[in-house]
Amino acid sequence: MYFACTDIGKELQGFQLQGMSFPYSGFAARLYNYCRSLGFEPGKILPSRAFCSDENQGYPIILLTKHFGAFPFNHGRVGGIVAIDRHGPHAHHGQDLVIVHASHVGFDPHTGRYGVYCRVHTEHMEATSACGKIEHVLAWYQQHYAFAQENIRLHRHEGELLVTIDNALLENSREGLVLHLDRLIAGDGKGRVRYRYSSSTAKSYVASQELRATLGDTAWPETGHQAIGSDLQPQWFHFQRSLAGQAVPEDRLEANLLPAMPWIVASPSPLLTAAQANVQVEFDRTYRSLITSDAYRGKRLLFVSGLHIDLSPSAYQAFPVTQFVPWAAFVQDRKGSGFVLDQPQIVARLQEQAETNPDELHLEQSIAAMTEAEKQLS
Repeated sequence: MYFACTDIGKELQGFQLQGMSFPYSGFAARLYNYCRSLGFEPGKILPSRAFCSDENQGYPIILLTKHFGAFPFNHGRVGGIVAIDRHGPHAHHGQDLVIVHASHVGFDPHTGRYGVYCRVHTEHMEATSACGKIEHVLAWYQQHYAFAQENIRLHRHEGELLVTIDNALLENSREGLVLHLDRLIAGDGKGRVRYRYSSSTAKSYVASQELRATLGDTAWPETGHQAIGSDLQPQWFHFQRSLAGQAVPEDRLEANLLPAMPWIVASPSPLLTAAQANVQVEFDRTYRSLITSDAYRGKRLLFVSGLHIDLSPSAYQAFPVTQFVPWAAFVQDRKGSGFVLDQPQIVARLQEQAETNPDELHLEQSIAAMTEAEKQLS
């Protein structure tokens, strides 16, 4: 289990932001041009979006409409979950198919903070969390993490460096944060922990070599107790929670995030890390649903998954400035042959494309034409 936890931390670190993002206007045009390079036919391409339901996801939808000439089919559920049961209807509605999936996170360019977004339609332009669904899922885990940060305490006693752990954190059968005690507490070489003494609500043990090496002996105060705080490392615990009986797919987001939750709650930007983790899980899940489904048989298909970064708009902007950070893509030809592009590869393929699209739809002209047609029918 410890190896799996370490692997999750490395996987999250593999999702790069620096040098990987595209302004959405450029991304939508490049995506269309990449489709054309794969043989997709103009006027026969039906995009689909798998986004959260937030109002700030509208700008990407408008741009996909503009560049592909069709309003995107809806493949998305709240929180950035892909509705894989909608593959069939999407495939039936077009010849060449594109699916763009994204989780999203707010960003305040003035403070550099991820996870916040200014809602221009509220009375006082309040800054709230983005994505709110992800924040709601994280709240329970963050509470348990905060309790552990405060109730794992470091102190010295009779020349030894001790770690004192609240009794609630020693009940491994309960739901909540479960410590990997063998990494925090020294053993005696015979399979027993080096216990020292108990108080009314906690027990004290000799600190492990791993704990001492990670924190440094100066983390132990000369007098009194010091909470471990932000030094509580994600590899030292996991979360235990039964998700059985919860609605699926409405609560799939929590199941996606649970294995990565120690790294999420310990992150400087939990909402960003959670969104990245969800993108990674959803790409893999959706990819496997595509290669085992008959829905897209005989169709050209491009599935791209990534992260939307929503920059808070000013009072004079109708939409946020949205950046897209690709994570991975899957390409399939009409014969059923396909291949996966990991992040460096899909970024390179998009960077090779032009930012101008000769086939783009001029929305205002199209709306004016439709308005005129309505008048003639009335």
